Amino acid sequence: MTPITARGFRDIMPEEALLRERISRHVSDVFSSFGYLPIETPLLEEEATSSLLGEISSTPFSLFDGDGNLLQVRSDLTIQVARLVATRLKNAQTPIRLRYVAPVLREQARNMGKSRQFTQLGIELIGAGGIDADIEILSLAEKALSAADVKDWKIVCGNVKAMKDLLEVAGIKEADKTEILKCVHASDFVDLDDKIATLELDEKLSYALSALPRICGGVEALDEAERLLKSVSVPVEGISELRALLEDAEIQEFIENVTIDFSVMNSFGYYTGLVFSVYAQGASSPLGSGGRYDDVFSKLGERNLPSAGFALSLDELENAATNESDDRPLRIAVPKGSLFKEAVTALENAGYDTKPLENPGRQLIVHGDGVDYVIVRATDAPVFVASGGADCGICGRDSLVEAGLDLQQLVDLKFGGCKFVVAEPIDAAGKAAQSYSRRGSIRVSTKYPRITQMYYDSIGVQADIITLHGNIELGPIVGMSDRIVDITATGTTLRENNLVVVDDVMECSARFFASPARIRCDSRIRELARALETSRKA
Repeated sequence: MTPITARGFRDIMPEEALLRERISRHVSDVFSSFGYLPIETPLLEEEATSSLLGEISSTPFSLFDGDGNLLQVRSDLTIQVARLVATRLKNAQTPIRLRYVAPVLREQARNMGKSRQFTQLGIELIGAGGIDADIEILSLAEKALSAADVKDWKIVCGNVKAMKDLLEVAGIKEADKTEILKCVHASDFVDLDDKIATLELDEKLSYALSALPRICGGVEALDEAERLLKSVSVPVEGISELRALLEDAEIQEFIENVTIDFSVMNSFGYYTGLVFSVYAQGASSPLGSGGRYDDVFSKLGERNLPSAGFALSLDELENAATNESDDRPLRIAVPKGSLFKEAVTALENAGYDTKPLENPGRQLIVHGDGVDYVIVRATDAPVFVASGGADCGICGRDSLVEAGLDLQQLVDLKFGGCKFVVAEPIDAAGKAAQSYSRRGSIRVSTKYPRITQMYYDSIGVQADIITLHGNIELGPIVGMSDRIVDITATGTTLRENNLVVVDDVMECSARFFASPARIRCDSRIRELARALETSRKA
């Protein structure tokens, strides 16, 4: 048997390693010139330490050591640096400036070709608070990107204070607050609006919660956000901090590379103020991220140390440094099949040239005026957009949920309506409950294992999921499963196979969505989203 590397890991050969070494050296020299000193931390960390600092979205790799202690392979270095400072440098004079070059591991969706190991180049500024510290780390990010020869880069800034203060003033219950923040973190604006609609809120507060994460741009975006927050008596401290950052970026002459976006929240829960992500034209993933985390040390039981930092991915810097300038037409993933006709109509109503789509034949990419249409299966559309094969696309909500990828859900297009249901044979009433009582689980056949698992998790029922690719109605008929979870529009197929609905899972319709990286670098995507929303309401 020929030895191979594990999924998501790779060897780096000398030619590429030399390029990576050069980028790493140039970036580290920038950090060093600002007085940042190098450190190295362990690859493994006690699980208890990580859990003190909030939820991490990407599941870390874990293992037990010989003493029975649960250890985690690091997925981020900020937590480790905080632990190091709290224990080894607790009496050191502040501010403390530290830098690192280190590999981290994060789980990735299967079959997406994503690496699970990458190298971070980062800095942490410990014990420095206020706008001066924010300006320092943003300035360092700019200089590091220039040193790495990244072209057409953009730093997209937000501030978590704005949304957190708005939620506090609204007086929303913790459970609802968590759901709203979850939608904002995922940039799922459609579900965000649906969630807000279920709350008994003042009309102005409802509008503010919906509008704030959608605000983006330059100084005008800050003006809009400030007016919005003041209209509902919410403090605007976070807006003032961002305004100072833009003023400094203008002085340092990189204002053209900085934008504001209040949907930027980052994946770690410990940020307290400034947050930012770094993107490059043509890249499908962020080059890095960072921000302010003033509460970390108090959670460790130590003195209060306001802090800020960021990390860049050496792997993404390498890709961005070798990318050519991306001047291609906007690329839209269009679903073939039942959604195709209405998707084309929606794009036409939004003012796009859809004539080439009238008879595409077997063409996979159809060229229009300033746009390329990539014709794909609806279930594949999220993968194309998340992987950079398209910039944005249209598909059903079910395809987005089942894919579980990092995508911005922008507009509910209100066509292709259907719903997911749980069904069982009409003559088998009560048998599923008996099986559950006997086995402690229920057997379910479906084409949608992720949606099915989410549903059964939400009701606290153990489910053994049998994944099929067609004719799932046969599952309970031939005794493979107790029930099915499937999508239905009219219920005809269920009735013809003597199946009856026992519960609703979720409703679906077509949505317009985009890559977070592409939408923050290409204004055409937001313009299309606005046009689709306007034409739908007309």
